[in-house]
Amino acid sequence: MQVRIGVQSVPKELVVETSLSSDEIEQAVGDALGDPDGVFTLKSKNGRVVVPSSKLAYVEIAETDVPAVGFGAF
Repeated sequence: MQVRIGVQSVPKELVVETSLSSDEIEQAVGDALGDPDGVFTLKSKNGRVVVPSSKLAYVEIAETDVPAVGFGAF
């Protein structure tokens, strides 16, 4: 899964590749937002991303895109 995380007052979004399912990611976001002092933690392939829940602007969950290659890729 590819996850794009928007952080308040930060112009660039974080892009994270993870092996978690979309339901697991959604659950982690919900848990973080349920606690005023919570943190959103996402395990990536290279480590972890930790964002205070009060600073989350958005979380976009998308399937990892595989680019089409060749003449039949229309």
